[in-house]
Amino acid sequence: MDAQYAAAYRDLYKGHWWWRVREEIVLAKIEAILGRAHDVRILDVGCGAGLFFDALERFGYVEGIESDAAIVEQAGRWQQRIVVAELDDSYTPDEPFDLILLLDVLEHVAQAAELLRHAARVLGRRGTILVTVPAFDWLWTAHDELNHHVKRYTAAEMRRVLTEGGLVPVETGYLFQSLIVPKLLVRAKEALTSRSAHVPGIPSQAVNAALQAWYRREYALFGGLPFGSSLMAIARHR
Repeated sequence: MDAQYAAAYRDLYKGHWWWRVREEIVLAKIEAILGRAHDVRILDVGCGAGLFFDALERFGYVEGIESDAAIVEQAGRWQQRIVVAELDDSYTPDEPFDLILLLDVLEHVAQAAELLRHAARVLGRRGTILVTVPAFDWLWTAHDELNHHVKRYTAAEMRRVLTEGGLVPVETGYLFQSLIVPKLLVRAKEALTSRSAHVPGIPSQAVNAALQAWYRREYALFGGLPFGSSLMAIARHR
């Protein structure tokens, strides 16, 4: 992640409509996956400073793994639950996990299937992996470069990489359907001018609230449409 982006990330995560809506969608999906089981072990891969841990805590035990030690130092009470490391063979938790989250992680990785194989290795036999990624390479903008992305995914590509990672895809679906339009406008503008991106800011309170309400409603009504600017996938063991 760009250093300036990393410095602003906490405020964006806590306040920006996009992060708020994504968290709501992910939490609802976790509720659907776990049902009544609220004593599970959860691993948040690429967890940063553990900003999602407060919301995840109600489901059970939460642990994270993050490669950036400087970000982990900002984790406060969650710091002891975050392992500073890469998710590879060196990571050996005491017990397998019931749920593993890779929230906007795989787009940063050239060998995504390999990372998924490591995730599968620490997943319990009846466990679930939940993935979110940006969707469609034709929505690529300078914002992807600012975030050091390697790839944006289609649902078919995600199913393939999950399978290559030793997992069984059970669900894929797109998020933020109408966000495709402004993304395409930005892409068209960048084609005509110099490509540059800046760290996003939080809109005014009224605009931020309106966008949050719109995209929350959009997902409830149109979440099944076969397009969007982001993608969510669920997978389990073979």
